[in-house]
Amino acid sequence: MAEELKKLSRRVLSVVGGKGIEGLNYKDLCIQPDIELPDDYKLPNFKIFDGASDPKAHLRTYYDKLIAVGKNEQIHIKLFMQSLTGDALLWYISQNLKKWSNWVSMASDFMDKFRFNTENALYVFYIQNLNKKPMETFREYATRWRSKVAKVRPPLEE
Repeated sequence: MAEELKKLSRRVLSVVGGKGIEGLNYKDLCIQPDIELPDDYKLPNFKIFDGASDPKAHLRTYYDKLIAVGKNEQIHIKLFMQSLTGDALLWYISQNLKKWSNWVSMASDFMDKFRFNTENALYVFYIQNLNKKPMETFREYATRWRSKVAKVRPPLEE
């Protein structure tokens, strides 16, 4: 009975004081907690991925920014979160990060999750129905139209 009272007291204290709550310490929250960045490392300005564009293009642009940290895959995984926002960031932080032993395993999971962005290519009928927006200049419309045409599958012949 005394042991049960101690357990109950600890639980009440942890709820009231926030102490002892599982999963809130550095090692639980930090991605790659054992990896240290060089002291003089300056975080590059990553292009941000929100889950709505081409994931492979994002991986390429991200990887190109990591020249300063060399080939250390654990640092690449640790910093990847800095290039994500929205649904992509939510996906990333909900993963069990220990399952990614190397960059390829993380990048493969990322590609699997967001592959639909590359598989849902636009078709000709989409371009046919692309209208000018009311507040859009003709030049803006033409630029937007050409950008969409470049993504049509199969490609339009000129």
